[in-house]
Amino acid sequence: MKQHELQAPDGSHRKRRRVGRGYGSGRGKTSGAGTKGQNARSGGKVPPYFEGGQLPLVRKLPYRRGFTNPFRVEYAVVNVGQLEALDLGTEITPDLLRSAGLIGKRDLPLKILAAGSLTKALTVHADAFSQSARAAIEAAGGTATALAGG
Repeated sequence: MKQHELQAPDGSHRKRRRVGRGYGSGRGKTSGAGTKGQNARSGGKVPPYFEGGQLPLVRKLPYRRGFTNPFRVEYAVVNVGQLEALDLGTEITPDLLRSAGLIGKRDLPLKILAAGSLTKALTVHADAFSQSARAAIEAAGGTATALAGG
């Protein structure tokens, strides 16, 4: 097959509808627009979102107000109480928590929060710590290490 022998498949190019070209064409006189009414007039189509005067869906829905911060950072969150319950050794990393099922499969940065209590001395590696979580880890004799870029 050569490039000049290529052909479009049958039915892929529908012929343009020529309207208003006499009765014999099947689309003469009113050109497929019916008789009278808004749709028969020039420029008489209603937009697709118009619902005939009833309260439109767009106006029924609640307003979205406020500002969306494009620089918002979403974290995978783990509490120190959850670290206490796990038996993962003394070195806690995001990969270890992901394999234990504590954080999801999405590749979000890890933040440690302070809910719960901690008695074990753990070395915790995470992207971010709340101040109270860092204090709780260090009070239990562990260390809170922020990962690079966190």
